[in-house]
Parts: sequence; C-alpha cells; structure tokens
Amino acid sequence: MKQYNQIKSKYPDALLLFRVGDFYETFGEDAVKAANVLNIVLTKRKNGTASEIALAGFPHHSLDTYLPKLVRAGFRVAICDQLEDPKMTKTIVKRGVTELVTPGVSYNDKVLEGKQNNFLCAIHFNGNRAGVAFIDVSTGEFLVAEGGFEYVDKLIQGFQPKEILYQKGEQKKYQEHFSDKFYTYRLDDWVFTIDFANENLAKHFEVKSLKGFGIAHMDLATIAGSAVLHYLSETQHDKTAHIKHISRIEEDKYVWLDRFTIRNLELLYSYNEDATTLIDILDQTVTPPGSRMLKRWMVLPLKELAPIQERHEVVDYLIQHPEFKDELLSQLKEIGDLERIISKVATGRINPKEIVQLNRALTAIEPIKAACNKAKCKPLVTIADNLNTCEALKERIQREITEDPAVAIGKGEVIAYGVNPELDDLRNILNTGKDYLENLKNREAENTGIPSIKIAFNNVFGYYIEVRNTHKDKVPAEWIRKQTLVNAERYITEELKEYESKILGAEEKIHTLESQLLGELINAMATYITPIQHNAVQLAKLDCLHSFANIAMTNMYCKPEMNESLSIDIKDGRHPVIEHQLPVGEDYISNDVFLDNDRQQIIMITGPNMSGKSALLRQTAIISLMAQMGSFVPAASAKLGLVDKVFTRVGASDNISSGESTFMVEMNETASILNNLSERSLIILDEIGRGTSTYDGISIAWSITEYLHQNKIANPKTLFATHYHELNEMSQIFDRIKNYNVSVKEVGNKVIFMRKLVPGGSAHSFGIHVAKMAGMPKEVLQKAEQVLLKLEKNHSGDLKAEAKALAAEVEADMQLSFFQLDDPVLMQIKEEIENIDIDTLTPVEALMKLNEIKKYIGVK
Repeated sequence: MKQYNQIKSKYPDALLLFRVGDFYETFGEDAVKAANVLNIVLTKRKNGTASEIALAGFPHHSLDTYLPKLVRAGFRVAICDQLEDPKMTKTIVKRGVTELVTPGVSYNDKVLEGKQNNFLCAIHFNGNRAGVAFIDVSTGEFLVAEGGFEYVDKLIQGFQPKEILYQKGEQKKYQEHFSDKFYTYRLDDWVFTIDFANENLAKHFEVKSLKGFGIAHMDLATIAGSAVLHYLSETQHDKTAHIKHISRIEEDKYVWLDRFTIRNLELLYSYNEDATTLIDILDQTVTPPGSRMLKRWMVLPLKELAPIQERHEVVDYLIQHPEFKDELLSQLKEIGDLERIISKVATGRINPKEIVQLNRALTAIEPIKAACNKAKCKPLVTIADNLNTCEALKERIQREITEDPAVAIGKGEVIAYGVNPELDDLRNILNTGKDYLENLKNREAENTGIPSIKIAFNNVFGYYIEVRNTHKDKVPAEWIRKQTLVNAERYITEELKEYESKILGAEEKIHTLESQLLGELINAMATYITPIQHNAVQLAKLDCLHSFANIAMTNMYCKPEMNESLSIDIKDGRHPVIEHQLPVGEDYISNDVFLDNDRQQIIMITGPNMSGKSALLRQTAIISLMAQMGSFVPAASAKLGLVDKVFTRVGASDNISSGESTFMVEMNETASILNNLSERSLIILDEIGRGTSTYDGISIAWSITEYLHQNKIANPKTLFATHYHELNEMSQIFDRIKNYNVSVKEVGNKVIFMRKLVPGGSAHSFGIHVAKMAGMPKEVLQKAEQVLLKLEKNHSGDLKAEAKALAAEVEADMQLSFFQLDDPVLMQIKEEIENIDIDTLTPVEALMKLNEIKKYIGVK
C-alpha cells in the first residue's frame, strides 16, 4: 500500500489500475468509482492499516473489456504494471505507470471507433484570438490553426475532439466561448509559451525551424500544437515517431461552416434521437480511414475550383467504368485500417495478426496502382504515382511471419519456418517429443522385460517412469525412485531428466527467439511509416470518391457544373436525407431554385406549415456543399457558382443553461451571419423573429432582409422562409427580392400539400389544418376556426382593439343555442327531437321521451 500511495500521489486526478499478480486492483475512492461504472464487486480489506479500505478489481486479461468503459465514462486511467518478473526478486515487485489513457489519448482498439478520429485538442487563448491544435495519436494526424473564437469553435464542432486542453487561468474564457459538452483538462500556464513551443516542436520533428511546415508565423497555433505534444509525454505516450508532420488548416481553402450550420443542416449529428444525417447517406466507404476522411471533407468543403473538378472527374470516371469501379472496391475491402496499424508499429504495439493485415493491404495496393495507372483519368494516374507498394517490406513479412499467426508470442506460432535454424530445431524437439517418449518407453520395456511401463509428467518432479509393484523387482539399479504409490513406484533416469530440461528449455528459448525476431521485423517496418501513411491518405481518398460514385449511381445524382460565377441554378433539386426516408414507391417532389447577386438575390418563401419550406431551404445549402465536397448532387442538373460561406438560422431552441431565451439564441446566430457576410455567401433563414411578439418579429425580419439587400460590402444569396406575409410587400420596393410560395390545393375542407415552389406570395398558413393532422381535440380546432374568422373579419392593424372585440364576441357566443355546438351527445339529442312526430305523440309518450333525453346527459 505504501508503493500504491506513492504512485497514486503522482496521478491524483486519474483512476489508478494497480497490477497485483493476475489482477488489476483499485483502492479507496477509485474502487468506488470503478465498481459503479464497471458493475464489479466492491469489497473492503485492511491491507495493513488500522481502518478498512475499499477494493475492487478484475483479471488483467479483461483489461480490453473494462478500460473502454472507464474512458467513455470520462475518466483518465493510469495503468500501473509490474516492471520486473516476480521470480527474479525477493522483495516487493517494482511497479510503475506504463500508460495514462484519457478520452483523447488511446491506442486501444476497444476504446477507439474505426469510423471516427479520436482527436485530442488544445486551445491557446490570446486576447480575442486563439490557436487550436488537433492530434490523433492512433493515426498520426496533426493539424493546427488560429483565428477568432468563432472560427476556432467552428473547427471544434467539425472535428469533434474527445478531449480539450487549455490554460488553467483561462477557464472563464473557455466556458464563455465554447461548448460544455467536451471533456476538458487544464494544463499549467507555462506550457503555453512561445519559447517552450518552438523548442518542443523543433525537438520532436528534429528541425531547426518550423518554416518548412508553414507555421513559423503562427505563434498561437504553434503554442497549441506544442501543448498537445507535451500532454502526450506527460501521459507516458512518448513513442510518437509516427507523428511526422504538422499541417495548418488554411482558412482560405475551405468553405466557412459555423457550428450553427453544421447542426442545422444535420451534416454529422442531430439533436433529434435516431435521426438520419447527411453523413449516414453519403458514407458508403469500406475502409476506416476513408470514413474518417469523408467526415473531414464534409466539414471542410473546398472552395477552389480545380480540386473540386478533379474529384468530380474521378467520380464520373468510376460511374462510366463499372468494371474498374468493381475491381477498385474488391481491393479496397482488403486494406483495413492502414493508418492505425502503421501507427502501432511506431509505438511497438502491433501484434502478429495486424502485421499480416498490413501485408494484405500492401498486396492490395499493387493491383490498385496498376488499374489507376491505366485509367484515362489524370487525377487517378496522380493517385497511382503516389502509391508505394513497399515491395521489400511485403516480401519480408511474407517470408518471416507464418500465414495464420497467433495473436501474441507464447499463444502459438508466429515466426515462419526457415527464418532461423535454431528456432526450427527447438520446434522439432517439441513436435517430436511424443515420438521420443514412445520410443523410450518401448526401448525400456524391452530392456527390462516390464510390459506395462508408463511415462508421464507432473509439476512436482517433471517426467517420470511408473512401474506397477508386480514388476518392481525388474527395475534397473540406475533408476532413481522418486515416489511410492499404493500399487506402483515412480522413477526417474538421467536420460529422462536431460530430455526434460531440453523440452522445458525449448519452450522458453522459442518465446525468446520469436520475440527477438518479431522485434527486429517491427524495427524494420518503422522505416516504412512515412510511405505507408502516404498510401493510407491516397487509398482513403479513393474510398471516398468510390463512395460518392456508388451513391450517385444508386440515387440518380447528377454531375454539378461548377463555375466562378455568383449564381446558383438548380433544376429539380431534392433533399438527399428526406428522399432516402420516403416510403417505398413515393417520389420526392423536386424543385427548381435560382439565385444570383444581380437579379434574384433574395427569395422570400411563404406557404403553409408542413408544406416543405424548410426542406427546400436546407436542400439548396446541402446541394452546394455536396458539390464542393466533390460529390454529385440530388438534382436533374445544377450550375453552381462557388460559395465561400454557408450560414443558416433555422428552428427555435433555448439555451437554458446559459440563461438565453429562444429569441436571444436566434438573434445571436443572426448577428453572427450579418457580421461575416461575403459576396459568395449563401444564407438560409427560417422563421426569423418568431421568438418575439408579432410586430417586433415582422420589424426585425424586414430590417434584416433590407440590410442583406442594401449592404454595400456584399449582396449575399439568401433564401428566407417566413409566415410573415407582410414581408411579401418588400418585393415591390426592392428589385432583387422575389416572392415565391410552396403551393397547396384545397379540396372541400381538406388541404393537399403540393410541395412545389411557385412564383408569388401566399396569404394563408393553414396552421389549423396542421393542428388537426397532429390530433388536436376537436373542440380546440373549432374554437380556433371561430377566432381566426373573427380576426380576419375585424383585422384593423390594432391588435389591442382586436383582442377586446374578440373577447366580447366570444362572450356573446356563450349565449348561442347549444345545438350549434358540435358535441356528440348534443347532436344525438338534436336527432332524437328532430325525429319526433308531435302530431301523433301522446302526453305519456312525450314524458317518456323527455326522460330518455335526460338520461343522455346523465340526469336521473
């Protein structure tokens, strides 16, 4: 316990797994936490102290089962192992922390998710700007950027790090500007200094200057990058040879998507439970690196024409050449998680089965490279040129590792025959052991004349010869008696002891030799880290483009025509997610949208609730983003000018934890849009102003629209869905504002949603009809219709006067005949009375009928 307390004092904020024999034990508060999360038994023990201490543990071989549960529960877990063989010491076994696993730092396959990066993030604050760094130790990716808090927040929302580091003195600033949903850890302020950062990064990359990485002038990003590297060393993750490059995220290369847009368009996640997102539709990748890259492409769409067109060219080629596409798919399926496997080489954590998978991936690269070289598509040829088949490494793995190796040394054969003569001899000793013992038994039986000799083994004195008592007088004098049984005697011989030492020594030597040979192979593999990482990037790119081709063929997407213009011209556009969720046989009703900066800058869309206004807004933004990711789009045709920023203000939600109302959230998001406009921006506004009173809302919506139209810096393309029909008047005043509505058809008392965008405004929202569809009680609906009719009839613009008049009319309505009320009981009474023939009714029958009617309303 003294040893435990010394180690625990170095990691006070981590849950310490302390190796004791075959178990990992936890003590005290750690035990209470572990027992609660892992659902294991909590016990108490004195452990040499006067008071009892809580204790909870699990077998060491179950670490892969229990560790992920602790990490996902948000714990930092320090793994304390025995650092020496207990057989080699007579004192307490030396122990030490071999790894500190945190939500953002892990190599464990059970902790990591194959289709997601496990990013560790660091933020360095400086005034109203910040530097940010993202590192995934499991893949070697290392990215940095700097900018305003809004830009950094956008990156964090896109990269979704599992853990965020920041300065201890900046907790208030972090909480003010960033989401509280991430696991955070605070580091000492001295870590966030430029001198330490330059020295730390230069030492890691073995360079004198950071100019070669393009970040020499980015002090904030450099400091953040250094902080994540420092944290890795602090958590005992000092084997980072696979982190060979640091890249800056260039703000001017990618479309600006703020966190509201990523959320509102439901690109990667949704606040609605079990909702389908855009990534669910587009991700048909077959490799984990491909899936991770696709998420990156989605939050960082390109805004340079040439690379976008290159991606479209590859997707088009794959669609036009299905045989090539199928061959590519069959080989990509063999790749596996190349990024994480090669990262394990650097850390020495790779197991023999993963080495075989690496060889399988390298073998699959050859036909991919050959096929891409033959393709009449320049981007594919470029990818082929960047693929390295690593022939020498592949041949060595095939020669040195057996076809189906054990998962670890000591669990079965790993090194192939023919690699090491001594290893082969030792294996032969083991493999021929049974034959040797059988021959020895037969020889001794013949020499002694004892027919029932038995040779066996036990842990007390090893191999022995057993002779029944009836034949013990025939036992040779040189045999040494070791044990007397009731009916037999057990002996050993010099030959048997020599054979035993040879057999037992062979197993130990085999383990030693295999470990040595495997270590030499892994060291040789480490020299291939860089080319294999480059291979992984190229193959992930192919996987993403193959996924785009597959989706385009399945869902009939078209190749967008990208250009440098300022217009968006979509014919028969569709929402990819909604379309996917339609019942079988039901077609999505497509729509045309045209926007430009000169003639039709702002489209004001009115129309009923549930008619499809919001879907139309979102699909326009999604089609532009999909095109700039490199995907084909859900439309008959699309001519799209590049957009550089996509802003959305959609839906209503409170931020109660921060004390912000629906309207405050709405205004914050809208302010962010108006303060960051550009000529190529695409803005989606849905129901601006509805979080406040009607006239306030109309006033704000009007002024926002006018600001967007009259802005001297830029005329951003805007789609504005609203229920404020008064805004339709703006098209009479401002020449680039056009009115459209999503049409409906009224048949009797029913409303049919046509979901088609047509020119002109709408003056009706059909809200009561939607309430009816939602199952609102009939009485509420009838009252709503009465109130609506009166409001429409008395509409004067003075809401206060209208409200007084309405109240008076409602009071008068209370005096109306009950037969006008649509109550089932009253209607039944009405029918009874209407069916009475007064001319033939006797007084007695009249009394009886009146008694029946009283029973209808429960009066006896």
